[in-house]
Amino acid sequence: MLKQILTMFGHRSMLILLLVINIPGTIYGFYWYWGQLQHTPPQFLIFVPDSPTASLFFVFVLIAFLWKKNWPIIEALAAVTLIKYGIWAVVMNMATGFLGGSLNWQHYMLIASHAGMALQAVIYSPYFRIKAWHLVVAAIWTLHNDFIDYFYGMHPYLSSYIMPHIDSVMIFTVSLSIFSIVSVYFLSVRKKSLKLSIDA
Repeated sequence: MLKQILTMFGHRSMLILLLVINIPGTIYGFYWYWGQLQHTPPQFLIFVPDSPTASLFFVFVLIAFLWKKNWPIIEALAAVTLIKYGIWAVVMNMATGFLGGSLNWQHYMLIASHAGMALQAVIYSPYFRIKAWHLVVAAIWTLHNDFIDYFYGMHPYLSSYIMPHIDSVMIFTVSLSIFSIVSVYFLSVRKKSLKLSIDA
């Protein structure tokens, strides 16, 4: 039953639908970071918009799928960062509410959309063709991004309720990076793969 459900996501119509969802979402994500990007030193620009960069990786993966291709290095980057930043944003927004902040519709929109990001990585993991060295590259990118974020202070803007706990956020973020890398290893590197049904 589960395999039949997952097979549905390999159909051309589903890939196109997800592109229609992810492309505007990615554009909106970069727009969301616009204020921070205007105050970011040029050498750090690529490391700041975490979530939209993750969804951009996935857009490239979907396009490659429609061409009946696999792009394993981008699949690895997409998988790790979708899981990481998907979960991270959900937790940060929920933590704001838990610590006394007032959550509005934007917070709930971010929670839902980022949960969807992580879910996409899990659903499509059987379609990826990631090898160990692809995952190593993704791991280096992800952990280096953490270093830039918390050593140079380039992490996404956080609410005033969370900033006093920035050391805990840093520990959580690095731990989440490791969790995401390990998850992709077991979901994609060691699992049997499914084939796309592009003509369906």
